[in-house]
Amino acid sequence: MNRSYEIMFIVRPDLDETEVDKIVETFSGYVTTGGGAVKSAEKMGRRRLAYTVQKFNDGIYLLLIVESPASLIAELERRLRVSEQVIKFITVRMDEEEKRVAKIQKLRASKVKRSALPTEAPAEAAAPAAEPAAV
Repeated sequence: MNRSYEIMFIVRPDLDETEVDKIVETFSGYVTTGGGAVKSAEKMGRRRLAYTVQKFNDGIYLLLIVESPASLIAELERRLRVSEQVIKFITVRMDEEEKRVAKIQKLRASKVKRSALPTEAPAEAAAPAAEPAAV
């Protein structure tokens, strides 16, 4: 069963553009040969890291959105872990996240704010004024 995953990985900042392209192609190739599909591959550019990782303060961020079985993701994570160019990575299962967001949106839609409800006009203002009877 294929599921949707988001794989963010950070590569060393001293790599040039062709090496970064080669890394993206390599990991995309692992996904496609393993029976998965790459929905999108995005290079997010060089950014500052929150803390020093392997003596690097910057890194080049890459994002892959894939649909694949869980066994392929485990193999892809193993390859990311042993790759010398990759300094950090994270994989997030997106279908669970989409379910969680839909549940929150449904809950919020069911709750109606009291200030949004129409207020009833006072009875005096709503009823037309009675005219005095002519004699």
